[in-house]
Amino acid sequence: MGMNISSGDEEQLNSTINTTPLVDVMLVMLIIFLITIPVVIKTVQVDLPNVSNTPTQTKPENIVIAVTKDGEYYWNEARVADKAALLAKLKTIAVINPQPEVHIRGDLNGRYEHVGRLVLYCQRAGISKIGFITIPVR
Repeated sequence: MGMNISSGDEEQLNSTINTTPLVDVMLVMLIIFLITIPVVIKTVQVDLPNVSNTPTQTKPENIVIAVTKDGEYYWNEARVADKAALLAKLKTIAVINPQPEVHIRGDLNGRYEHVGRLVLYCQRAGISKIGFITIPVR
């Protein structure tokens, strides 16, 4: 609120409200909302799968590869010496017709890197069916 005091003439007091600061604040708030609302609303549109936990049928030709928390691989309960031997074994079963499924059992406390590396080896060998063995949630 502005006020003009003069000693000469008797002028009236300026009793109007100065709205400039109010307009400045409102414009700043409007700009902030215009910038932040699209960031909050934008998400990547993805169709999420509907998952049903069906028990797997264990077949004798299926291969179960277990991955321990230390990154060791076990081929049907037999330890695989190194990663080159694992890749060689995977390449030998990849040419079998019909191709057997590879079931991966990863340790809960293990690093995902070891399981991911096993999936990569399966892809390099040409294995088309890979499954993960988990404990069903009740």
